[in-house]
Parts: sequence; C-alpha cells; structure tokens
Amino acid sequence: MTRIFIIAGEASGDVLGARLMTALRRREPNIIFSGIGGARMAEAGLSSLFPMQELAVMGIAEILPRLFALQKRLKQTVAAIQAEQPDILLTIDSPGFCLRVLKAVGQNGPKRVHYVAPQVWAWRQSRVKHFPGLWDELLCLLPFEPDFFAPHGLHPVFTGHPVLESGADTGDAARFRALHNLPDDAVPVMLMPGSRVTETRRLLPVFRETMARLAPHVPGLVPVVAAAPFIAEQVAAHLSDWPQRPIIVRDVAARYDAFAAARAALTKSGTSTLELAMAGVPMAVTYRVNPVSAFLGRRLIKVPHVAMINLLAVHALVPELLQEDCQPERLVATLQTLLCDETAAQAQRKGFGPALASLRAPTGAPSDAAAHAILNIL
Repeated sequence: MTRIFIIAGEASGDVLGARLMTALRRREPNIIFSGIGGARMAEAGLSSLFPMQELAVMGIAEILPRLFALQKRLKQTVAAIQAEQPDILLTIDSPGFCLRVLKAVGQNGPKRVHYVAPQVWAWRQSRVKHFPGLWDELLCLLPFEPDFFAPHGLHPVFTGHPVLESGADTGDAARFRALHNLPDDAVPVMLMPGSRVTETRRLLPVFRETMARLAPHVPGLVPVVAAAPFIAEQVAAHLSDWPQRPIIVRDVAARYDAFAAARAALTKSGTSTLELAMAGVPMAVTYRVNPVSAFLGRRLIKVPHVAMINLLAVHALVPELLQEDCQPERLVATLQTLLCDETAAQAQRKGFGPALASLRAPTGAPSDAAAHAILNIL
C-alpha cells in the first residue's frame, strides 16, 4: 500500500487536495492518506491532524501574533510525518507553512512533492535560490511557471489548472433565482471577500458601503456573498446590519448557481477570478491588507497585475482596485460600468476564453495529470 501524507493550509488547497485524493485513488484504490486538510478533504476520507484554518493566515502583520502557535503546529506536523513514515509527502500551496515542513523533513525522508508552485516569479524572485533540495517534484498550475523554475533545477511539471475541473461554469441561474424567490428584475452581484478571517474582516465593511451606495443606481440590486464553510458564521455576523439583506452561499454548488445568476462580481484576487471567468461573470478585483504588508509588498512585487486572470491574459482585462483604491466610491463606479455598459462586460467575456485555454493540461484532466506525476516518482 502507498501511504501519502498530504497537507493543505487554506480553502483553495482543501479543494485541490480533495480532487487530487480522488484522482490518486482512481489509479491506486488502496492508497492511505493522512495529514492536514479541511472539510472537502475530510469528505474524501482524510482525518486532519488539526483544524486546517489555523494555518490560513496571510500578511506579515497578521502572522506575527500567531507565530508561536504556528511553530508549535509545524513541530507537530513534522513529528507526525516522521512517526508515520509515508511513501510520499504531498504539500499543497501555503508556502509559508508547507516549505518549512519540507525543509524540516529533509531529503532522507519520504519522496516530496509540492503542488502549486510558490509565486516567487511575482515578488521576491531571489527566494528561488532557497528551493533546491526542498522537493523531488514541483507541480505547476500555470503555463509560464516551468520556464521560470527549470533553470534552477527545481523539477517543474506543468499539470494544468484544476479550476478547469471545478464545474464553475455549470451553475443553474434559474435554480438560484427560484430558491431565493428573486423576481425577474433582480440584479444579483457576487461578492467574494476571501476564505481567511483577516480578509473578510477588512473587505466586508468596504463591500457593505459599496452596496449601500450602489443600490440607488441599480434597482433590484441583490448582494450575494460567498462564505467559506469554516468562517461562514463570522461572515454572517458581519452581514447582520447591511441595509440590503445579502444572500449567503456557503457550499460549492450554491456558489456556482450564484455565478450563473450574477450580473457582475467584486472579488479578491486569486483562483476566484478564474472561477468567475469560467462562468462568464464580469468582475472587478479588489484587495486590502495591513498597511505594513502593503508597504513591503509594493517594493517586492515583480508582476504588472495581481489578478490571475490578468496575468494569463497578459493585460488588464479586469479592473484591479487595490489598497488605497479599495474604496466604496471607486468600487461603485466600476460596478456601475459593468452592470450598465454591455460593451465593457462583453469585452471581459471575450477575453476570458483565450486566458482560460492556456490552463489546459498537456494530456487529460489536471487532477489526473497531477496524480500521474505524483505516483510516477515512487
């Protein structure tokens, strides 16, 4: 039997991990998994060593207060790997935690695979010199990543992006409208504040004011907020005093139905931009972090865009309103354009197709390509 210790540290990694566990079991039904994951990986049969959300922290100012707790979880994870002696250690994204685990386990332990390449091509490119020896194989989701990592001897393999298997483009708008008793003239707007508590705490007050200011200009406006299951209650608490009662979608199927019904979206950067693009939803990307993190980030970022869909399109296909631009008045103006100017909305939809096409795996579905690469190293 093949034993795999698998680690995911945030909601997007939990989804990738669950899909990958299923693909691995298709190839080797008796595979045994242990490790760290969330609800989706639990459904796939993983009993998590500790709650995954303890690792879902982003930004220097946010990490510092929890540094001792994170170090304790790191030691606990490494001890579990050493005790179980798996055949493969599979880490998914979350480089702040996962790369430290890979380093601590070392080359004398199990075969090591890291899934989702660290985005050092985007900022602090010099960090790539610290990666040799950390893994036996690096599975890349983006087509331009192997060319960046290969010269450094980091064994990159492009396996395609799993968002193409997500079903984000299969939602049912009629079902969503019927479930929530929305009239024909309702205008749902999708709001995606992220899966971390720190993200939602910063973005939801801005989203609230944006919706309040937008409502007089858009009759029938209905805010629809996506909430990751493990922070859904905190998100709901933030929404209790909104002037328009938002619809909260907590699971994947409900979110994709909401995509199908949405006329526009306001989202944080990341995989959510790819999901919305698959569903053909015109969007604006916005984000706000602690001022200290923003100050440092601006001096280190090496790419012209932060939204994944813009990086793939190689131009500013969707607006990016970040940090100081993450203000209600700016967001209202941008959403009004997307909702009222069909030319602007259609220009985004036209650009989504070529950008998403670049994410296809060379052969087969992305999860199957990744599963093949993982088992092939044994």
